[in-house]
Amino acid sequence: MSSSTFSNDAPVGVFDSGLGGLSILRHIRAQLPHEHLIYVADTGFAPYGDKSEQVVAERSLAVARFLLERGAKAIVVACNTATISAVKVLRAHFPHMPIVGVEPGLKPAAAITRSGKVGVLATARTLEGSKFLQLRDQITEATGAAFLLQPCRGLVDRIELGDTAGTRELLVRYVTPLLEQGVDTLVLGCTHYPLVRASIEEVIASAGAHDVALVDTGDAVTRQLVRLLDAGRLLRAASPDAPGTLVAYTSASATALSAAFNSLIGIDPPVHETTFGVA
Repeated sequence: MSSSTFSNDAPVGVFDSGLGGLSILRHIRAQLPHEHLIYVADTGFAPYGDKSEQVVAERSLAVARFLLERGAKAIVVACNTATISAVKVLRAHFPHMPIVGVEPGLKPAAAITRSGKVGVLATARTLEGSKFLQLRDQITEATGAAFLLQPCRGLVDRIELGDTAGTRELLVRYVTPLLEQGVDTLVLGCTHYPLVRASIEEVIASAGAHDVALVDTGDAVTRQLVRLLDAGRLLRAASPDAPGTLVAYTSASATALSAAFNSLIGIDPPVHETTFGVA
C-alpha cells in the first residue's frame, strides 16, 4: 500500500494513552482546520508508562489498526511513551503510512537557554529510554547545554483525574528543585503537561523565578505532520462548505472524555466508547 492509496479526504488519526494528546490535537486543529480528525484516548489502558515496551507496542498496534479500519491516512502518536516503545514497530507494520511521533523538545530548549541549564519534566519511562538518552547526549555535546532530568511519577494520573490540588502539589515537588538548581528553561516532556501549563507557570512564579521558558513540542509535531501529508499529496483542500470534522473514541468513559474536551480545549465532538478490537 502506497501513500497514493489513501484519500485526501480521509481522516488523520491521533492517539494517546489518555488526555495528553489533546495538547497535540489543539495544535493540529489550529494549523490544519480543514482536516478530518479521529482522536483516540486509550484511558482504559492508561497509564502506558508503567507497562513494558512490548505491551505498549502491542497495544499501539491495536489502536493503529482501529484507526486504519476507520480510513486513517496518517497517524500521530501523541504520546511520548508510545513513541519510544512503538513508533518503530508501527512504521515497520505500516511502511507507506505517514506516522508522526513526539519527543521532548531538547533541541529547541538548548537553543533558547541562557543559563545553559534545562529542566526536563517527563515520565520515568521517557527519561530512561535509550533513544531519549542518546538524543540528550548528542545535544549536550553539540551545544554544551546541561539537561536536568525530573521523572514526574503520578502526575499524568492527577491530570487525568482533573485533580487540581493534587496536580499542583506534584508540580511544586518536581519543578521547585529544578528552579533551585538554576534552570531557565523547562521542557514539557509529556503531552499531558501542556494541559496544566497555567499551573506550572503559577508554581514558577510562586518560587520567585522569572523568565523561565516552557517548551511544548505540539507545534513541531504538527509541522512534521504537514510536511508528510504534503509530500504524500494527502493534504485535504480547504473548503468553507465542508470544514474538517472530529470524532473521538475512548476505552473508558465517553462522558469523562467529553468533559475533558470541553474543559481543556473548549470543544464538544461526538465521543464513542470502544475496546479497539482488544478483549
